[in-house]
Amino acid sequence: PYYGDGTTARDYTYIDDIISGVLGALKYLEQNEGVYEIINLGESEVIPLHQMVETLENTLAVPAMKNTLPMQPGDVQKTSADIQKAKALIGYQPATNFQNGIKKFVEWFLRKGI
Repeated sequence: PYYGDGTTARDYTYIDDIISGVLGALKYLEQNEGVYEIINLGESEVIPLHQMVETLENTLAVPAMKNTLPMQPGDVQKTSADIQKAKALIGYQPATNFQNGIKKFVEWFLRKGI
């Protein structure tokens, strides 16, 4: 479903960047026994839903079949990760921007024949 008018925005993060952050956090725990921190992992670039859908349409060369529905109760307009603490503590730095992440995802998706 396509909720709302497409202006809701999210911090889409490529899976390899999340894995890198989790591994960095595990290394931090090994080096700092008994020290526990709460950190955010993400890309920190906010992308509106309509842009994500358009990027997928362009990358796949297929128009999306949108089932547009009203905003879901309790949904928020925008979410994003503040990664400053993760950068400082574990050296977290996302390496895959939104455009490249979509490209890699589509390549994987097509290889799998899903």
